Amino acid sequence: MALPSALPSRLRLVVALLLLCCMPRAPWALSIEARLEQCLSCHGASGRSENAEVPSLGGQPPLFVTIELFMFREKQRRVEVMNEFAKGLANEEISWLAERISRIPPPKPPSDPPDPMRYERGRELARLHRCASCHNPDFSGREQMARLVHQREDYLIKAMRDYKSGARPGYDPAMASVLYPLQDADLRDLAHYLAFLH
Repeated sequence: MALPSALPSRLRLVVALLLLCCMPRAPWALSIEARLEQCLSCHGASGRSENAEVPSLGGQPPLFVTIELFMFREKQRRVEVMNEFAKGLANEEISWLAERISRIPPPKPPSDPPDPMRYERGRELARLHRCASCHNPDFSGREQMARLVHQREDYLIKAMRDYKSGARPGYDPAMASVLYPLQDADLRDLAHYLAFLH
């Protein structure tokens, strides 16, 4: 809205500031509900992501989601789109998002059958490396440990590779030390088992 040019410059500035303060929120200042919709547009409203290497969020423990969002906000984890999303989130907003995300139904297993040999190798690797001791016997996750069951296979492979290489920071060295002795074929079989778990 243009201001009358006859107003003195100082008065024009005051009027402009008053108008600015009274304007509705800027379109980029999204509500927390709109932020949740942004989450679901990439990670899947049904709880299952349909995007390559983007994790499914359905059924994730709220503390796990809280810590991940905090790490993205503080840039302790570097994923540009997530760092941008979490920038400026208040602690209360992070808690609200984590609680809502934890209520989304968990993803269902893939419709295709698993490869029997890879599935059994993955099961044995999970047993040998005691994955269930942290992630629960059914791999549903708890506290700060992620839900792994029926997660996207490609995402699980990426996450394990990143933990092993140190590209993804953990809360403690447990993930890196568990994955360090595994070969890439082992990571692929373990991801296959977790994605298809029945």
